[in-house]
Amino acid sequence: MSRPALPDDTELRDRVHGLDLDSKLRLLTGADLWRLPVEPRLGLSAVTMSDGPQGVRGTGDDPAETGLLAPAPSALAAAWDTDLAERLGELFATEARRKGVDVVLAPVVNLQRTPVAGRHFEYFSEDPLLTGTLAAAVVRGLQSRGVAACLKHFVANDSETDRTRYRARLDERTLREVYLAPFEQVLSEAEPWSVMAAYSGLDDGTESAPMTENARLLREVLKGEWAFSGPVVSDWAATRSTVASAVGGLDLVMPGPDGPWGDALAAAVRAGEVDERLVDDKVLRLLRLARHVGRLDEPGPAPVPAQPAEEEFRLLREVAARGTVLLRNQEDLLPLTPDGIRSVALIGPNAVAPYLQGGGSAYVPAVRTVSFEEGLRAALPEDVRLTVHRGGDARLRLPYASAELLADPDTRERGVRADHLDADGNRIGGEVRATGDWTTYDGFGSKTRRVLLRTVLILTEPGTHRLEFGCSGRFSVHVDGEEVLAGDDGRGVELVLESSHNHPPLRGIDVEVGPEGRRLALALDLTVVDAGGYGRFVTAQLRHAPPGPTPYEEIAEAAAAAQAADLAVVVVGTNEEVESEGWDRTGLDLPGHQNDLVRKVIAANPRTIVVVNAGAPVLLPWADEAPALLWAWLPGQEAGHALADVLLGRSEPSGRLPWTLPARAEDVPVPDARPLDGIVDYTEGVHVGHRAWDRAGLVPAFPFGHGLGWARWTYESVTFSPAPVSAVLPSPAGGDGLNLTVALANTGPWAGREVVQVYLEPPQDGSDRPVRLLAGFAAVQAAPGARVTAEVHVPARTFQIWDSQARAWLTPPGRYRLHVGRSSRDPRLTAEVTVDDGRLHPAV
Repeated sequence: MSRPALPDDTELRDRVHGLDLDSKLRLLTGADLWRLPVEPRLGLSAVTMSDGPQGVRGTGDDPAETGLLAPAPSALAAAWDTDLAERLGELFATEARRKGVDVVLAPVVNLQRTPVAGRHFEYFSEDPLLTGTLAAAVVRGLQSRGVAACLKHFVANDSETDRTRYRARLDERTLREVYLAPFEQVLSEAEPWSVMAAYSGLDDGTESAPMTENARLLREVLKGEWAFSGPVVSDWAATRSTVASAVGGLDLVMPGPDGPWGDALAAAVRAGEVDERLVDDKVLRLLRLARHVGRLDEPGPAPVPAQPAEEEFRLLREVAARGTVLLRNQEDLLPLTPDGIRSVALIGPNAVAPYLQGGGSAYVPAVRTVSFEEGLRAALPEDVRLTVHRGGDARLRLPYASAELLADPDTRERGVRADHLDADGNRIGGEVRATGDWTTYDGFGSKTRRVLLRTVLILTEPGTHRLEFGCSGRFSVHVDGEEVLAGDDGRGVELVLESSHNHPPLRGIDVEVGPEGRRLALALDLTVVDAGGYGRFVTAQLRHAPPGPTPYEEIAEAAAAAQAADLAVVVVGTNEEVESEGWDRTGLDLPGHQNDLVRKVIAANPRTIVVVNAGAPVLLPWADEAPALLWAWLPGQEAGHALADVLLGRSEPSGRLPWTLPARAEDVPVPDARPLDGIVDYTEGVHVGHRAWDRAGLVPAFPFGHGLGWARWTYESVTFSPAPVSAVLPSPAGGDGLNLTVALANTGPWAGREVVQVYLEPPQDGSDRPVRLLAGFAAVQAAPGARVTAEVHVPARTFQIWDSQARAWLTPPGRYRLHVGRSSRDPRLTAEVTVDDGRLHPAV
């Protein structure tokens, strides 16, 4: 039996008009943290959303729920592969359906404007074209299987410091050419079904407003000029007004059920401050979204297998390996051949504790994780001896107190006792947990006002022990009856938005323990924090480090192990303290003593491979000394298998840097994004990322687009011809412009994949334009000795600039050069084009 046709917009409008005002307004605020309201009269069932840039976390209804953990978006971007990105989007859709999710809050198309941005790992690239191209592929993959993408964060929300309060100030040309560009490209090429308005605000010289109220961008540009037909969703708890946000273009307040709309918006409509036709339009947009994802007049989406399949694990492994960037490979140390290798020393803080995903809303509790040690042990021959050495801890925060050290003071069994107290201090519930990490959301009754944690810390090892305590909101911490820490922060949802609820400031004390041991009575009195739509919570952390070797002693031990081994693999990088939503980094140095560790190991063993496990740039002052250097990103759950595949030549590390790696901190064009008087000034204009490096003539450690792989490539020739204008609305990144044909040959002994990159050098005699900008790219594969051709499309938009007075795109006349090569700083071929009357001609 055929399925009934879905309602068209005319029918949907009729349904909307049949509802009373209060019923319509009820649909415009979330039903809870992740779900939208149900309305049977419209045929509308619940639409469910979930965070998703590195996977699909789900709604958290089941605390034990796990999911697929993909490599971070910057790792995917490093593959420069739209087919791979689309396949990953399809996998996200399958995972979403597995979890009952209809809308994945991804992809993130903000730009890596500064390398210290806390969510840098969550963004694709510093380049708008690369970002837009790959994000569009992810959206196509997601939505091809009936799951909506939510493109975010619209717009210029490129840093975390004071992210809910600052306004980005930039001129309209910069806004159009750089920061709106990836949004426009994704909307044109992939038609995402929803868009998220950012926490921050924007001042483009014409309108200055929070993004949830910015009518110029939401109504005029997004919905008007670009004809976006879906709902604009607020970032969670971002909406702080009623009338201004309603008339500004916002369609859905999240989370719910509370918020600034509801009764207040009903009163505004009845008072004539908000036209009811705007309300109808918002409801219509939500119904379109529900129609797309099968939640309107349908029994619901088709079921998918309840558990991930092995092929899904293989795709995550492929993404991690393909995105790995080979930065250096002296004397072809890589790929390894196991012959002659009898011992391997795996060294580094990230070798022991890999950093697989960034903190914040990207977090996914992984269905499984494969450590670097596990991956190498599985891949190396059984007779190869593998030893593991930390070489010092790179974390500033101590590990959580072990359950073996904690005793319930009432029963003497392991754990921390929590007493739930009402407003009068009466006990109304409780629980015991065997952990020093205590974060609870709504795990207590609505009458609970305080949670009192009590435990006895049993220390037996003689020496100096270090304790750290961290809590959120209002609290006090007592050790043996003496107060050691207290807080009086009465804020609510702000603690969540700035991530201090899971990353609280710590207070440490030293405890001396003699041969007889020592017992400490700990009491943490926590006031429940009301975070609105995020629920009510308490946060407490008890951390502990026993006496142990110093970092320098660990480094010496690791260097000795490297000297005794046939091969050393050093894994260094960042961790959850460094890269996370909620805060920006304070610098680019590797945390801890990792630079000393790398230098000592390289000196001890000339066959040393250094692997960088980080999502965002870090300074590598020893880079020129490393025999082989790999950038492995935040690689997700299959990290160990992917690294083993690369080291042993089973997969080529065919990644290319999607951003510029600085050699010195003082060279970074935008060293921070700290607001000054609430404003972040984008003074660099259109010169973002590699464009700024070119403008300043500075030499980075490794340039944008760099990556070696296994093969060696000779670029032989380039020809071009005008691309036909599309009969449909052309994409800003396609549909017209030029088509380039590049001939190249693999002259090396290994098969390989090459990313052919084209950079446009515009004339510099008019408007302030980049020295070079990425104009297009394409990938080819070839066996040793084989010749191939790459077809690269250069869109007409690449030649254009935004004229703010004419409010139109213009193509300045003059001579343009097209540089074809292996990175932004490695051109191999050049072609020239003349622009006359807006038309492109071969230069003569």
